[in-house]
Amino acid sequence: MNTHILITGASRGIGAAIADALTTDATTVVALSSADGDLSDPRVPDRLWQASLDRLDGRIDVLVNNAGVFEDNPLGDPNADWLANWNRTMQVNLTASAQLCRHAVLHWHERGVPGRIVNIASRAAYRGDSPAHWHYAASKSGMVAMTKTIARAYAKDGILAFAICPGFTMTGMAEDYLASRGGEKLLADIPLGRVAMPSEVGEMARWCALDAPAAMTGAVLDVNGASYVR
Repeated sequence: MNTHILITGASRGIGAAIADALTTDATTVVALSSADGDLSDPRVPDRLWQASLDRLDGRIDVLVNNAGVFEDNPLGDPNADWLANWNRTMQVNLTASAQLCRHAVLHWHERGVPGRIVNIASRAAYRGDSPAHWHYAASKSGMVAMTKTIARAYAKDGILAFAICPGFTMTGMAEDYLASRGGEKLLADIPLGRVAMPSEVGEMARWCALDAPAAMTGAVLDVNGASYVR
């Protein structure tokens, strides 16, 4: 029986690499992108879950939450703008993921079957981020805490949860960021001497989704070239 997998944020970069890694003869994948719905709208995650369930014949075995935004939110912006930006990032990066995780856990409980969740967080969850990205770091830290909570609460039911925390990864977004902030200086902070490749994160997600031992549930895996170790 094929493993049915739902992936968010799969149109490019890390998400596309995860979709590639998880697309095999033994899987059926629904890879969602922003074209399928705007996750900043709190109504969209519920709709996407149901639509994906329909596309997967009523069964989802693995949920991979990768969708996210990384947008500046300068401290000196007007109060209303700063708060709106904060709330948008929280909704897309954390709340939408929580909504989908909730649907997944309820789905597996209703069917009496095991399932797996893989949440793509960030090095920022532990190390923090720039002064313009309080919201991003907070959202990713929340994702890690949520993953651990799910793992502890539902391991007895065969529901496993893992988080992956990439540092800089060679996507279009990272290339722009490196160029705008002095790439050589940032690379000097990475002992490996380079940023991660999307395929490396994709392989980690594939392993967590399909092969990681059950006793590993609740684990948070780093992929940052030793730029932050804990």
